[in-house]
Amino acid sequence: MRTITHSGEYELDVRRSRFVCALARVTTEAEAQEFIAGRRRTHHDATHNCTAYVLGEHGDLTRSNDDGEPAGTAGRPMLEVLTRRELTGTVAVVSRYFGGVKLGAGGLVRAYGQVVRATIDRVGMVERQAVVTVTVVADHALAGRLSRDLHASAYTPAGSRYGARAELDVLVPEEELAAFDAWVAAAAGGRVRTRRGPVGHVDVPII
Repeated sequence: MRTITHSGEYELDVRRSRFVCALARVTTEAEAQEFIAGRRRTHHDATHNCTAYVLGEHGDLTRSNDDGEPAGTAGRPMLEVLTRRELTGTVAVVSRYFGGVKLGAGGLVRAYGQVVRATIDRVGMVERQAVVTVTVVADHALAGRLSRDLHASAYTPAGSRYGARAELDVLVPEEELAAFDAWVAAAAGGRVRTRRGPVGHVDVPII
């Protein structure tokens, strides 16, 4: 599941028209609509405030709005950029300030698509990776070496606690759980036990 790294804004000038694009990460349609409403308030004097968003783990909910531009020249090309980049959980709003020169249908399609692409390039994209927090329970005498091994491994340490025994939390991708169990058993000579927590997500940058 891909989404943008963070919210961001970018402005493009095309033949005296200003196209101001804002992107945000959202998880629900209500959040998307709230963001859109906020941008429309901010740019209440814009000629058009066109929108597009994609939601759902598989990007199965899509919406777009031309806001008075000729049909198919604004919201649809904005949405196509989001879907071609395989993004979800993302909303885009482009506020256009007309500069007095008509761009024609083709010019509008290019401008709206271009400003969304440029904004995505500016904020970056991440892969939302499903991970499980695995807690490794070990004796204190073993915990120090095991902690060093974990930091040197491909796995991501996520905290530790020290009580009667040491507890080391590790973020493990779902598809690597069996491999991690084998790795930690070998690293500790079988002298640890593990327990699995809930599934969460981490952001992995897409280069």
